[in-house]
Amino acid sequence: MPGTPAAAPPPDRAQYRPPTVAPAFRAAPTVAAPLPPPPRPQQRDLTPLAIGAGVVAGAVIGATIADLHSQRREVVEGGRTVYTEPDRIIIRDPGGQAYVRGNDLYRFRYGARDIRTDTVGGETRTVVIRPDGSEVITVVGPDGSLLRRIRRDPRGREIVIIDNTYRDPRAVGGFYVDVPPPVVNIPYDRYIVDAQEAPPQVIYETMRAPPVQRIDRRYSLDEIRYSPNVRMQMPSIDVNTINFETGSWTIPPDQAARLQVIADGINQALQANPQEVFLIEGHTDAVGNEVDNLSLSDRRAQAAAELLTQQFSVPAENLTSQGYGEQYLKEQTQGASLINRRVTVRRITPLLNGGQADAAPPPRQ
Repeated sequence: MPGTPAAAPPPDRAQYRPPTVAPAFRAAPTVAAPLPPPPRPQQRDLTPLAIGAGVVAGAVIGATIADLHSQRREVVEGGRTVYTEPDRIIIRDPGGQAYVRGNDLYRFRYGARDIRTDTVGGETRTVVIRPDGSEVITVVGPDGSLLRRIRRDPRGREIVIIDNTYRDPRAVGGFYVDVPPPVVNIPYDRYIVDAQEAPPQVIYETMRAPPVQRIDRRYSLDEIRYSPNVRMQMPSIDVNTINFETGSWTIPPDQAARLQVIADGINQALQANPQEVFLIEGHTDAVGNEVDNLSLSDRRAQAAAELLTQQFSVPAENLTSQGYGEQYLKEQTQGASLINRRVTVRRITPLLNGGQADAAPPPRQ
């Protein structure tokens, strides 16, 4: 990532290094069809859960990736290899790229009073009703793609959290955008923030930091998820205070409190702008196979997002999560690496709105 010397980390500070994009992700995918959607949650998996009920990463019982092997199915569709788990799919493109797709709705169970789902005119609307009467409405299209996420207060006023109806014809399959790496001219420790060392004020400032360069258009959520050079236009925070056991996505209870400073930063940012959206990213080291690592990293990201909601009252609708497996290593090793086993938090609001709005839109009348 070219820039001034201030943007280059010292050679002995690997935790600040920009992740190295795996070679396959430097080119567009071979298959240009849209990615298939993840499995929709069964209604039993959308049963409301009390705050503090414990982190449950998806609908699968078991806390290690080995527990999923017997439940995984493999087929070839349109040249892609698709691995289906009860609550996720992993798609491998012939060009070498691989993507995992989960469903955010599992996280909305915590603290809900009721959850109902209706299908009207091909669109599926899932309404999460909170104890105070407010609602979070998620609208999904006939193809399973997210269209809108809206929060409605008890008086009926609405704020659009995510408007995902924009589609740029230049995006391959509607999910991959070929743009050059961003030019980073800010200090290295403000572009990739180390949560273990950064003071709370820096954490908060990063939650509100602008892109490192001008954003030239709006991006869909899938374009942000699956286009590394789009995503890396925003500074990030490596939550290296959380350490997962090998093959597990469970956050140990004694480490949960370490997310307090991250939650405080997000909640402060939401007080300034309730429309903010934050992407929780999961990463693994290179130990193990690619499919396992994608599933594992996605579950770790979801577990961190769930914990932010359960224990620290971060609104679930302002978070989204995505796993990247071993695709973006910071430490170039095929062995075990704590630096590579990380969760990252990134503000993506300017990417969703094209950098045009730093304040929440007026409520709908």
